[in-house]
Amino acid sequence: MHRLTTRNGLDLPAIGMGTWPMTGAQCTQAVRQALELGYRHIDTATAYGNEDAVGQALRESDVPREQVHLTTKVWWDQLEPKAMRQSLEDSLRKLGTEYVELFHIHWPGKDMDLARSIDTLVALRDEGKVRHIGVANFPLGLLRRVVEELGAPLSAIQVEYHVLLEQQPLLDYARRHDLLLTAYTPLARGLAAEQPAIQAIARKHGVLPSQVALGWLVGQDGVAAIPKASSRENQRANLAALQLRLDDDDRALIAGLPKDRRVVSPEFAPDWNA
Repeated sequence: MHRLTTRNGLDLPAIGMGTWPMTGAQCTQAVRQALELGYRHIDTATAYGNEDAVGQALRESDVPREQVHLTTKVWWDQLEPKAMRQSLEDSLRKLGTEYVELFHIHWPGKDMDLARSIDTLVALRDEGKVRHIGVANFPLGLLRRVVEELGAPLSAIQVEYHVLLEQQPLLDYARRHDLLLTAYTPLARGLAAEQPAIQAIARKHGVLPSQVALGWLVGQDGVAAIPKASSRENQRANLAALQLRLDDDDRALIAGLPKDRRVVSPEFAPDWNA
């Protein structure tokens, strides 16, 4: 498994298992199966309502806990210090673990006290309940405040990123500050595979269009991806994308695709250009 690392010790498998919107027995079965196939990076969140199902899969798996990277997240309306702490405690209880490898603020809250929330995030890391901290869905301007003004020792960011959405400024910033970028919705909810350019590249290499989209992401320095897959066939295919080597012609075709197709932007989303 190709892994990404930071100077402060985050060790992240490049392909992870996204779990939203799976819940219950379906989620448990999918995560257990993924672990059997070799996945060692599982992504969940309080808001997904499936941390208990992920925890059940971990208990049923033969893979030792210390070999699995777990990411979870606190929701945007729980960013007051006491609420954030309770959210993490609830997550740890449901997951059946004493710590997680990575803990994100899932979305910035519109009225959040940024400094207090970040201070709490850092304190949870210092207390050992989380090994590394990060933020998700923070636009570049807000990320700069967290890193440069508040001096937060972030290890990672998680954002929507795929062949149809430009994230180069954010990625450049992450690389300068030794942050890993995890791409969620890496297949653009099926839109990526529908692109003729992606289909042509797939035919050329004898792979699936989804593997082209994933291979393009994880072929970039410092980028991981967390596609959701429940079937064994799709889970295997996603892992196999790590073996794909795109050439300059392939990348040029992908560069020519539209880069403004954001598919996740709820009403509480921040100003993406801030």
